[in-house]
Amino acid sequence: MRTGIPSVAYVGRDETVDDARGSFEAPSAASCGGGAVSSDPWGRVDETGTVYVRTADGEQVVGSWQAGSPEEALAYFERKYEGLVVEIGLLEKRVKTTDLSSKDAQTAIGHLREQVEAHHAVGDLDALRARLDKLVEQVDARREERKAQRAKQSDEARRSKEALVAEAEELAQSDQWRAAGERLRALVDTWKGLPRLDRKSDDELWHRFSHARSAFSKRRKQHFAQLDAQREDARQAKERLVAEAESLSNSTDWGPTAARYRDLMAEWKAVGRAQREHEEDLWNRFRGAQDVFFAARSSVFAERDAEQSE
Repeated sequence: MRTGIPSVAYVGRDETVDDARGSFEAPSAASCGGGAVSSDPWGRVDETGTVYVRTADGEQVVGSWQAGSPEEALAYFERKYEGLVVEIGLLEKRVKTTDLSSKDAQTAIGHLREQVEAHHAVGDLDALRARLDKLVEQVDARREERKAQRAKQSDEARRSKEALVAEAEELAQSDQWRAAGERLRALVDTWKGLPRLDRKSDDELWHRFSHARSAFSKRRKQHFAQLDAQREDARQAKERLVAEAESLSNSTDWGPTAARYRDLMAEWKAVGRAQREHEEDLWNRFRGAQDVFFAARSSVFAERDAEQSE
């Protein structure tokens, strides 16, 4: 005979046995029938010490009591019943106020139902069955509610990720390298904060998103590689212009040399910019060579003017 009832935790005996009763009207002691040594509305003990509990389906044997008086037998099994009342009340509270999973809740309900069906307690067992049935309904309803919430969250996440993919694919064609690059990095952070979808859908969207980022990075890399090549070509061209300018700086062939410097300046402007670290140095050398020539020419012309004015 089972004598122990597992307990999850104690939450207070706010709920009494009377709270659980009511599935059917308790029979009076007068209607208990013969052979009862001791009886109450929910159970009796016969002359052999057998303890019975009354249910809607009739009397059920609880067990045999030989260790004391019939009254003590009923009191003992009524305490067993009160323990079940407490445990069911606790589970009801957990289902209502915590995030207890449906699986764990159903396991706990099944454990308590086994104890109720074992008839090792005296009290309104039918009321306890009804409460457990109601708990099953509540757990099922909450499971469906959570399922609907997850479906809603999944739909929202899908729409958000599809929007991110669409924007990333648009940015992949942009030539606003800095702004587009910063925006793509922000999109990655946003993506990481969204819930995962089912594996297939999430993988498909991530593939498109990643492909868009890779396409942009590839175009940006090609652009700057081409730009670097152009600047290297410009550097080499300006090196040649500087070398020629410096070779002409001591020329006294004033007219043709001045004309050539004008041509060199036009070529300089047409070449485009070299790398930043070279551009300023090349310009200073180019300009310096011209300054030497034109300063010398100005000096000679000033002397001629002075001689002619005497």
